[in-house]
Amino acid sequence: MMRIIKNLISITAVAFLLYIFTFYIDGEMGIILIAFMVVAPIISLVFTIYGRNKIKVSFDCEGYVKKGSKIPVTVTVEKNGGFPCAFVEIKPSVSAVFGKKTKTYRISMLNEKKKNFTFNIDAVTGGNGEISLESVYSCGFLGFLKLKAKSVLPSPKNVGVIPEIPEIKASSQLFRAIADVVMTSDDDEENDTSMMFSANTTPGYEHREYVTGDPLKRINWKLSSKRSKLMVRLDESAASVQPMILLDLFRNNSVDTEKAVISEEKLLVSVFGLLSLMVKQGLACSFAYYDSSGEIVTESVDSPDYPVQLLLKILSVKVIADRRISLPPESASVCACVVATTDAGNGFSIVIDKIENHENTSILGISQYSVNSTDLPLWYLDEDNNFKRV
Repeated sequence: MMRIIKNLISITAVAFLLYIFTFYIDGEMGIILIAFMVVAPIISLVFTIYGRNKIKVSFDCEGYVKKGSKIPVTVTVEKNGGFPCAFVEIKPSVSAVFGKKTKTYRISMLNEKKKNFTFNIDAVTGGNGEISLESVYSCGFLGFLKLKAKSVLPSPKNVGVIPEIPEIKASSQLFRAIADVVMTSDDDEENDTSMMFSANTTPGYEHREYVTGDPLKRINWKLSSKRSKLMVRLDESAASVQPMILLDLFRNNSVDTEKAVISEEKLLVSVFGLLSLMVKQGLACSFAYYDSSGEIVTESVDSPDYPVQLLLKILSVKVIADRRISLPPESASVCACVVATTDAGNGFSIVIDKIENHENTSILGISQYSVNSTDLPLWYLDEDNNFKRV
């Protein structure tokens, strides 16, 4: 509305100046100027209407970018037909993980049928981001007339901004607590195995020596250290001695988006710092998260290289407001569980209700000020990259 009012004021001012010039300064030149001012808008209008029907815009960019760097976005404008277009106005839009300083771009399509240009966006916060074209207009050469292009706008593109994952020391109390539970579970399984040896008189029924190609998640690290060689479990109960990490990227719909993405980045940094430490120390674990199809999946993380791949999967998934993670039914009896969440307040009970062993369940939050509506211990990663209990 304000733009229309400004245009009317501008037109009125020009008309007034033409009137003064024609009747009080130079009548002949004034008539020529009036003719020009009538014909020029008509021609500009023709260019604008033609352009809105003949313009097609697309854009492309990388799927991932490191935090603190810039991601180049290449926009392609195509014109059908040989008639010239005056200007094409393109306005990009970005989500909260990127810098908000985006500007409107105008390019001329007089003789070219296809033109490209590139602009850069700052990646300021780790997480899943979105880049889109908010609007595309066909503009006249006089600058006061523009119409929306009739072509369909290109689909937004998801971009993962990769945060820096810290190196966590093995002396961290949270890691040691998880490792102690796993070792105790290994001892219990080893005792059960000994009993089965006696009953079946078949040594090696539950374990055998590791051979190339065996999954690392089946290695019994406690037994391997005692025998000075890698021993592999042969039964399916191995999963029960793997700790589990649940990733609950909960975004409250009422919270400011910029604050939400900062909290989500802190949680991702904490989770993958812990996950990387666990696999580097030979402690395989299960990891539950939402995938791109909206399904909760559980993956076994047993290789030091896998957390990086898993992080990229997480960053490719758009965070859905007010959506909680849920424990997969087959994982209810894990030996230890860490629920990493951005919000352990109202509604958090749905996440932990299915966990049978609350004694060895912990919450990994954002900071020491995180809300905790349960009686479970709450941990956070401090500025020195140490896990501390609240």
